[in-house]
Amino acid sequence: MNDLRVLPADPTDAAAILDLQRRAYQSEAKLYNDWNIPPLRQTIEELVAEFETHLLLKAVSHDGLVGSVRARRDMETIQIGRLIVEPSVQRQGIGSRLLQAVEAAFPEASTFQLFTGSRSVGNLALYKRHGFSVTHETAVSRSVTLVHMSKVKLPA
Repeated sequence: MNDLRVLPADPTDAAAILDLQRRAYQSEAKLYNDWNIPPLRQTIEELVAEFETHLLLKAVSHDGLVGSVRARRDMETIQIGRLIVEPSVQRQGIGSRLLQAVEAAFPEASTFQLFTGSRSVGNLALYKRHGFSVTHETAVSRSVTLVHMSKVKLPA
């Protein structure tokens, strides 16, 4: 995707991000047979409120919004969440670009953390390619286990 740009999002992007989030998480819901996962239940008000506490980035191309990610500082650690990519353009480097943009937005940070579902093989592979390693797992229901991952960035 040659024309891809990663930019800061703002509250005027919330409706489009939420719509993309719901499309992107359909595959996760299907994978776990759980249509009640938090990304599918999030309201527009909850998402807009995240702009106060999180950095939200958006990936745009000539086709419009194709991805988004959220990050927030928690002491010395950057928590990454809701990395989403338009289903029709997945596996074209958009997720990688979003992860790189989060790291670039927090150049002083030494640790980045995130989590994904244990059955989300593509997500796990993406994060491992970017230097994340598994720290622990948490069972949240009979069907869903979260894999927590961390990346420690060495000082330059």
